[in-house]
Amino acid sequence: MINGMSSTSNRRDANRRRPVLQLLPRIHSHILSGMAENENEDWPIEIIRTQRRRKSVSAELKQGVLVIRAPAVMSDAELTPIIENLKRRLQKRVQPIPRSDAHLEEVARRLNRKYFGNKLRWHSIRYVKNQNKRFGSCTPSRGTIRISHRLAEMPQWVERYVVMHELAHLLERNHGRRFWQLVNQYPLTERARGYLMAVGLEEDAGAAS
Repeated sequence: MINGMSSTSNRRDANRRRPVLQLLPRIHSHILSGMAENENEDWPIEIIRTQRRRKSVSAELKQGVLVIRAPAVMSDAELTPIIENLKRRLQKRVQPIPRSDAHLEEVARRLNRKYFGNKLRWHSIRYVKNQNKRFGSCTPSRGTIRISHRLAEMPQWVERYVVMHELAHLLERNHGRRFWQLVNQYPLTERARGYLMAVGLEEDAGAAS
């Protein structure tokens, strides 16, 4: 007995630390309906540990986030290779969306329907190559939205934030409180802004877009 723990307890702890593949014969994955279904990308990951799970690990996409549910006793070191395996499985099942102006139009329509009650109207939305230091621009009087071509190579959850940002400018020209209330309806806003800051595209909150 060590520190009040019996040898039986030690054996149970040792069993819990067996190689992960022995402990986890069942790895489940499924994709929820929504905009993330067709994305083949490096999703943000949220890990939820629960006492109810004993062996299985599951994964699902929720609004562009890969949600992992795992046993509470599983360490990060044990879980990491399993997550990579689940990501590979999901990426084989989804079909990448071609990055085109038509793709941007569809993204804008979905965001408009989901967050703006389908009330927004615009004349055009397209990729441009003359915006290397900003992620996009909107001219509300003309109803035109321009997205940097660099976004076409970034994760689509980041691109969706940019489109959401520019759509909000159709209603609010400046980055005031009302503007950010509109943009923050998109649940990955803060993560996307952090990503864009890292690549030098996110603008200061007080700047005009």
